Amino acid sequence: MQKVQTAVLSRATLMFPLALVLFEFSVYIGNDLVQPAMLAITKDFGVSSAWAPSSMSFYLLGGACVAWLLGPLSDRLGRKKVLLGGVAFFTICCLLILLTHNIESFLALRFLQGFGLSVISAVGYAAVQETFEERDAIKVMALMANISLLAPLLGPVLGAFLIDHVSWHWGFIGIALLSFLSWFGLKAKMPQQQASLPKQPFSHIFDDFKRVFKNKRFLGLTIGLPMVAMPLMLWIALSPVMLVEELGLSSLQYGLAQFPVLGGLILGNIVLIKIIDKLPLGKTVLIGLPLMLAGTAVVVAGLIFPQYFLHCVILGMTLVSFGEGISFSVLYRFALMSSEVSKGTVAASVSVLMMFSFFFVIELVRVLYEYLHIWAYGVSCFALIALWFSFPRAMLNKVLQQRKAEGQF
Repeated sequence: MQKVQTAVLSRATLMFPLALVLFEFSVYIGNDLVQPAMLAITKDFGVSSAWAPSSMSFYLLGGACVAWLLGPLSDRLGRKKVLLGGVAFFTICCLLILLTHNIESFLALRFLQGFGLSVISAVGYAAVQETFEERDAIKVMALMANISLLAPLLGPVLGAFLIDHVSWHWGFIGIALLSFLSWFGLKAKMPQQQASLPKQPFSHIFDDFKRVFKNKRFLGLTIGLPMVAMPLMLWIALSPVMLVEELGLSSLQYGLAQFPVLGGLILGNIVLIKIIDKLPLGKTVLIGLPLMLAGTAVVVAGLIFPQYFLHCVILGMTLVSFGEGISFSVLYRFALMSSEVSKGTVAASVSVLMMFSFFFVIELVRVLYEYLHIWAYGVSCFALIALWFSFPRAMLNKVLQQRKAEGQF
């Protein structure tokens, strides 16, 4: 494991996570600002609006394709070197996309920009988890999530502004500037972490991955993560098409519809920070997932009574996002600590499974949406949360029972 002295949570030690979250914000708004603009982008390129969700899925696929390398590389070279290199690469790709003239080259650059997701999840998150104690790490992750949630809150509104008043190109210029600023913050405030593994042949990377993926507890907990996160991801990917094209909302109304949904996630993270020291670790998950299932049921009810669909989907997704807020950071911590392999490799494994799951599910739902429209979205959300109550729930119960037997709170 990475040899890093655990830090006490304070204003001084928060400077590193705050610098990281500025980059995280850049990467997330690189999706949340672009998705609302995709209707205009597809029009500029002369292609169908059915291409709009592909911008997000290629972004996620790019993240999945390099996570396997970045995590182990950071174990060997140190987290800081890999993180700074990744931030610089993302910044350059945001500028290169300004030169694209067709949807194919645009999606290719979106794929390369997606590497930034793995820089965060396989390197940045691993560094945060190692730098702080268990509950402090979860608090920091929840705090980072709340700050980065400004991206999906501001993104749709800024995206609508870009569509109506200026060119979408300016969005990528702004993202590149934010990413560039985060590079300086990380260089100054990120702890200098020594490589945790001696120089070894790269074939050893695959041996480490084998150990991780043979761990049933890791698989059970990690497979559950995209199930929990996917409904909100689908909302971000498909809500421009659902709300603007299907329901006829304006770009501004679409942006405003994001506030209660993403506000639920912010509130959930705040509640988690407030109560995590008062409840056994994992208890919030047992509260949050039933709420998420109830939320997806409300969305399905809106499908059955279409005259109430807009109200039902916003109410249901607000419940879903609140449940995710009080659950996800805890589930991520359990998944990361479920294996004794170096944390860069484990974080990379989590990232690979999540990103590929996101890509395939979004593309599958995109295809289904062409035939089933809003039904494809609602039923998919309900099915994903219902599936969590199978193998992932069983693995979580084992973790909680073991913690109780060992006297861990």
